Amino acid sequence: MKIKQPISFAIGILLLLMALYMLIFLGNWAGLFPLFISLSLIFASFYQGRKVTVILGHMFVVVGCVLVTWGVYLLPYTGASILYVFVRPLFWGLISIFGGICMIYHGFCACMKRKSEKSSE
Repeated sequence: MKIKQPISFAIGILLLLMALYMLIFLGNWAGLFPLFISLSLIFASFYQGRKVTVILGHMFVVVGCVLVTWGVYLLPYTGASILYVFVRPLFWGLISIFGGICMIYHGFCACMKRKSEKSSE
């Protein structure tokens, strides 16, 4: 299979490595959400189309809302280290929400409309 979206693939691989580090070495279950997001990005990098982009964008917003809620709940127990910022669900929730909004807007962008029209011809 050919990678049609190399940026999504690269971000997915980077997130996959960070998620595995969080799960294996830190023993933090919050690494499951970046793992889910990374696998979704890797899946989306092989398919080019508006539907995949918009559906994944909505899924990322929903997952991000859950993570932000969980992160706000855990906020009083957070340490003052930069590591705590990157392994806590509040950070990943905000990244997921903003990434999902970006994917939704990109799904309705003129460049995506042109690509989907060319592929349907």
